[in-house]
Amino acid sequence: MAGKVVLITGAGRGLGRACAVRLAEEGADVVALDLPGEATETELAETARLVRETGRRIVTGAADVRDFDAVAAAVRAGVSELGPLHAVVANAGVSDNPGPSWEIDDAVWNRSIDVNLTGTWHTVKAGVAELDPAGGSVIIVSSTAAIKAVPGASHYSAAKHAVTGLAKTLANELGGRSIRVNTIHPGAVATAMTLNPATFARLRPDLDEPTVDDVAEVMSARMLLPVPWVESIDVSNAVLFLASDESRYVTGLQMVVDAGQTQKVA
Repeated sequence: MAGKVVLITGAGRGLGRACAVRLAEEGADVVALDLPGEATETELAETARLVRETGRRIVTGAADVRDFDAVAAAVRAGVSELGPLHAVVANAGVSDNPGPSWEIDDAVWNRSIDVNLTGTWHTVKAGVAELDPAGGSVIIVSSTAAIKAVPGASHYSAAKHAVTGLAKTLANELGGRSIRVNTIHPGAVATAMTLNPATFARLRPDLDEPTVDDVAEVMSARMLLPVPWVESIDVSNAVLFLASDESRYVTGLQMVVDAGQTQKVA
């Protein structure tokens, strides 16, 4: 990735931060975007610090992926300083488990579709416009929810299934321009999106105050490999492969990183 420039959304924490640091370790400069707001600015500042520790450059920007004009402006600002993009990592997303499909509130449904699907489209749309003329790579962070059903989160599963369809179409539309488009499908990852009190309570309703260890026991039973979840580095390594020239002929792929969760036979 030496000398390449990468756009990453949702870069203030979790997988986004992990991808920014991992790609920087391999020589990439980073355009890192996340939501406006004081808390997110603090998180982005920490991402920037970690990237700069690797010796690479980073430009941070505040943009809600639901707002195309804001995303496009932030991308242009980053490119004006770092140069044309070589890879786009559409990572920003939201996840919750509100309950059965017929009980999901319209606002909750729309937020998931707007962020996870439309926000991804906005990111790719803005990023592709700033890609190097020689081509590049688009990596969309989807989910195992795009592969199997997720009872209680149909809004999230619907958005992630749609994202995969978007990626397949983009791969066909952009292949002639030497732009590759692939999706990453993480299962449970050891980030705040998975490891939080609400998830603990949902997975262990039999306990009043379930802990990480209590949840790990349940999660391990869902995996083929003897682990409860994967780490951020496992996903960022997959993103690194798809962003690099080592995957130069890989496009239209759905790469699953889930310790075998989607293949587990009950």
